[in-house]
Amino acid sequence: MSNVISCTSKYAGELDKMIAQGAKIGFLADNVFKAKFSGAKTVFLPEISMVGLGNYDRVGGFSKGDVTLTHTAYTLTKERSRQLYIDAQDADESGVADLAGKLVGEYTRTQVIPEIDAYSISKLYGVANENNNVVTFSADSAITDLLETINKAEAAMEYDGNTSLVALVDPTLYNLLMSSPELQRFIAISDFRQGELDTKVKNINGCAIIPVAASRMKSEFIFDEGSETNKGGFSAADGAAEIRAIVLPKDSASLVKKVDKVDMHGRGEDINRDGYTINYRLYYDMFVKNSRKGTIFAIA
Repeated sequence: MSNVISCTSKYAGELDKMIAQGAKIGFLADNVFKAKFSGAKTVFLPEISMVGLGNYDRVGGFSKGDVTLTHTAYTLTKERSRQLYIDAQDADESGVADLAGKLVGEYTRTQVIPEIDAYSISKLYGVANENNNVVTFSADSAITDLLETINKAEAAMEYDGNTSLVALVDPTLYNLLMSSPELQRFIAISDFRQGELDTKVKNINGCAIIPVAASRMKSEFIFDEGSETNKGGFSAADGAAEIRAIVLPKDSASLVKKVDKVDMHGRGEDINRDGYTINYRLYYDMFVKNSRKGTIFAIA
């Protein structure tokens, strides 16, 4: 008898949370407070506009000014999906729903999260490049260059102490940082909040250092359409630059993601195969605030 095992729909919210907590750039998901979806691909993000102080008049009173709250519409450009299949011999009838949850969770961890990181980091690099904020990497001056890049980002933020900096670094630069005797006295351990998760990270001068796999630190990627069963995912584009570091304010961008569909079709739905089919559909994108575009820097 054909049926849809609807209990898997409960995983959508958990998968959204898993992405926010597991992705290296998941902290950007914290910047979508009060975001509103209109359909599946359009999201409205709030933006606040205010005016500066004016003189107080002892007769007329307070100088007047408006606070304007607008919701700007953004379209999510990454619409991705995959249909997963479990053979009936790999799961008994009573445990298949639990197996499906574990399978989708592992798929999110190993396939979805790396892709979101890669796409977002390449997009951050593009913003830095457009604003001429890219430093050429040299192993001999890598540590000095990173410290100077952090200082440039702080200056671009006008030394706003309310917003912390994050440095996403690849294994090459991370190894240089961790093996530098002169830098050890500047490295501290601090709390780092990402979604509902509190972790400990290393920091330099208050800038959190987040190591990222080299496969996610490229300037440009190709995202396979997945039309073939054994293809899909992402890969570095020909000639893509190796990104050694991205330095950015923690509030500089918004990672918007929506696990729109997770359902499992029961045994017998596909007359050509004896098993269960899971449909996974995801929308995501990352949007950089206009006011923060000049504060994002890269080393490549």
